[in-house]
Amino acid sequence: MRVGDFDYELPEEKIAKYPPLERGSTRLLVLDSHSGAIEHARYAGLDIFLQEGDLLVLNNTRVVRARLHATKHTGGKIELMLLEKHQEEQSLVLYRGKLKKGDTLLAHGHELFVIDIVDHGIARISLGEIGELGSLSDLFESFGGVPIPPYLKRDAEEVDRERYQTVFAELPGSVAAPTASLNMTQELFEKFHRKGIDVVTLALHVGLGTFLPIRVDRFEEHLMHREFYSIPMQTAEKIRRVKASGGRVVAVGTTVTRALEHASDSLQGCSDFTGDAPITGEADIFIYPGYQFRTIDLLLTNFHAPRSTVLMLTAALAGQGNLRNAYSKALEEGYSFLSYGDSMLII
Repeated sequence: MRVGDFDYELPEEKIAKYPPLERGSTRLLVLDSHSGAIEHARYAGLDIFLQEGDLLVLNNTRVVRARLHATKHTGGKIELMLLEKHQEEQSLVLYRGKLKKGDTLLAHGHELFVIDIVDHGIARISLGEIGELGSLSDLFESFGGVPIPPYLKRDAEEVDRERYQTVFAELPGSVAAPTASLNMTQELFEKFHRKGIDVVTLALHVGLGTFLPIRVDRFEEHLMHREFYSIPMQTAEKIRRVKASGGRVVAVGTTVTRALEHASDSLQGCSDFTGDAPITGEADIFIYPGYQFRTIDLLLTNFHAPRSTVLMLTAALAGQGNLRNAYSKALEEGYSFLSYGDSMLII
């Protein structure tokens, strides 16, 4: 099996360029990973396919306004994209233009200093006189644009400020949305509650690398990006109890999956933990067919781009043949793909 086995033709018109008019009104393809059977449903009816005692795990990261335009003292234009938050303060940016260590930039009346060029196209910057701003992150949040995916081929609009964000987003740090839960609504949460389905959260700050295609054709040659996560002890304890009782852990999105599977050793022994300290880590786990899942049982996810690591993760749970067939059916039936599109539940 090679990376090229996960290539497929995705017509431009199948990519959802905007969110649905009403949050939660998207379609849902339900795939049985054992039989390969497919059922067509609605996202708003997700509760029908879950059962009492299931545990739904959400990513409550918040997407920051990460895109900012600045100018050099020479007049040169620089575009900055703030990278995802790790444990330290956000200070790394992707830049477009020419920069060198020691350069000074001006953005909306504030000076920025280039501390270092840490990699090709990546710089570490700091804010000059802070004034009313508390941090570099505050500058981006005050003046930056919503970092919608480049494959949408449009500038961010007012609708993206609300809709490229989950209704339960809490902890700022992501530069891409946990898209599987963009269509979660309060009405759906109420359905879960009535049915006895518990809901917990963790935070994984999503980076730009999540959605990039793999440029090599051997899995062993791909260097996976790292994303910081934090799993509250209450969440960890509920996961342990559900697994011990034979219940099902439902991961809402590949971001939740990466966090839970990377932390699986800690989750297995979380009963030994004391206090309220969360389980934290840097998820660099690359999941593809052949991987044995240790924590999650069901996965709610979007339809992913060709050759992407998230597509391979999905295939690891669904089965490569099952997933290929489901994607073919989705394209035939007019499902919309990628961040603002329809979703799939793998059971």
